[in-house]
Amino acid sequence: MTEKNILAYFHSPEQAQGAVKKLEALRVEDVSINRFSRYAGVGPSGASYKPGISGSYSSWIPDAMQTNASSGIMAAADPAASGMSDGGQGGPTGRDILLTVVVDEEVHHRAMSIIEQAGGMI
Repeated sequence: MTEKNILAYFHSPEQAQGAVKKLEALRVEDVSINRFSRYAGVGPSGASYKPGISGSYSSWIPDAMQTNASSGIMAAADPAASGMSDGGQGGPTGRDILLTVVVDEEVHHRAMSIIEQAGGMI
């Protein structure tokens, strides 16, 4: 059977987790929830939502990218960091949670519908 990928953006991890709970009925192949920022390792602590040993999606695992020293240099070099900027170059706001889902092609449209109903933007 053929697999399809879905990338969806949410306002909060709880919204994405709600979608995952509904998607479990479709027997998804793989799923992950990640927070991202303008520069890797800067801003809110990133975390990945990955299946636990029992197959349930119950553990938040710190992202390895959070230890990247280069991201701090990039953030400091940004024009918005100087205080001389109007601040209009803001990074991702609002939908900074990424839900990645791999499903069977037969249930792809149904999975997309579930994600949209849960507040996700595809």
